[in-house]
Amino acid sequence: MRVVILEDNPILAEGLGLLLGNSGFEVIGVAGDATEFATLMATDPPDIAVVDVRLPPTFTDEGLRAAIEARRLRPGLPVLVFSQYVEEVYAAELLASGSEGIGYLLKDRVSRVDEFLEALHRVADGGTVLDPEVVSQLMVKRNDPLDRLTPREREVLALMAEGLGNAAIAEKLVISEGAVHKHVGNVFLKLDLPPTDSGHRRVLAVLAHLGL
Repeated sequence: MRVVILEDNPILAEGLGLLLGNSGFEVIGVAGDATEFATLMATDPPDIAVVDVRLPPTFTDEGLRAAIEARRLRPGLPVLVFSQYVEEVYAAELLASGSEGIGYLLKDRVSRVDEFLEALHRVADGGTVLDPEVVSQLMVKRNDPLDRLTPREREVLALMAEGLGNAAIAEKLVISEGAVHKHVGNVFLKLDLPPTDSGHRRVLAVLAHLGL
């Protein structure tokens, strides 16, 4: 699987390149800014891009804007955002740019290499992977519908947004799968969403309802 990395920190960029190269990925390019990234995308499009958010020259949201533009030019391009920051406006726009292949992980919350690689594979396969903190910060922008949910239903919703199915949620919360199924049904009912047990589609439905 061919990967392009957009990361301005040379040590982290090299580390990611070595990690991915040793894990079966082919790193075809490493860009340090959005312009270089755009050139790589135009000359040799990858199967997936791993992008940071804050890049030269302003160190605000260049990476997210570059990812949005890349998906505009190549719809469905899998993108995994890997950053220390949540930039709500462009993160929401990125999530709204297509129905497949989106991830947003926070660097200081990924504690294991296998978690990162699993997320990368899931995004490359068209899945959605969102750090709970990203979900939390994006949800607060549209929190009126969430006021209807109980604390337990909010927990279930947060885990749904991570892409977990009912069995995995039950294991995380130490409750029965039947209880999870009931909570999921309540979440969809209270948010006016049609019920479904598809983990990926559930994430997209929740994000669509929240305007992300």
